[in-house]
Amino acid sequence: MTLNLHLENAPARAGSGAGQAVDPAVALPVDDEFTERQREVLDAVLKLMVAEGDGFSVAAVARAASCSKETLYKWFGDRDGLLTATVRWQASKVRMPKLPEDRLTGEGLEKALTGFAASWLTVITGDLSVALNRAAVSHAGSAKSRLGEIVLTNGPFAMQRRLEPLLKAGKAAGLLAFDDAGAAFRCFFGLVVADTQIRVLLGEDHRPDASEIAALSARATRQFLTLYGRG
Repeated sequence: MTLNLHLENAPARAGSGAGQAVDPAVALPVDDEFTERQREVLDAVLKLMVAEGDGFSVAAVARAASCSKETLYKWFGDRDGLLTATVRWQASKVRMPKLPEDRLTGEGLEKALTGFAASWLTVITGDLSVALNRAAVSHAGSAKSRLGEIVLTNGPFAMQRRLEPLLKAGKAAGLLAFDDAGAAFRCFFGLVVADTQIRVLLGEDHRPDASEIAALSARATRQFLTLYGRG
């Protein structure tokens, strides 16, 4: 069977610039909805959040990114639009490894799941994601900010949309058995993230390095395949 591995329909484009270049042998390119200049602006927002939480102003973003407030409003709308774009940009850094375009094998499925898990853990344990998630949690359930909702929609829910087609392809190939792709994803989510993210969010000094992330990802994938694998 032929696999369509563009796992998520690209949202409405915020600009027409080329997407971020990546090694085509390693991973699919991240979402190209933002131009290079817009990504620079969104990185400036993330750096402000590391320094100040989400209490920054649009004027502060304009100063940090060396652009006008008018340009920010034109590109992103209001402050919530800027926050949404920032979360989408950070989440887009989680990448899916390429798979063969023909028959999906057990080895290929395991490699893809492990690669996704490693990319995901690398992103969520980095300083930028930690600052973003801490700010989101601090306002969750309050009327102060929609950041919690924005992070939930464009973070975990977006990860589910990106991974479900792979899980369904694994089922179609006879490699996985499940009744509900959403439930299978949530199991994989729990195995991959475990307590790593919450420990980092609560200030644990230790951050997993690349070798630890590789080991955690491989273990989570093996556990998932033990639960849902066929054969």
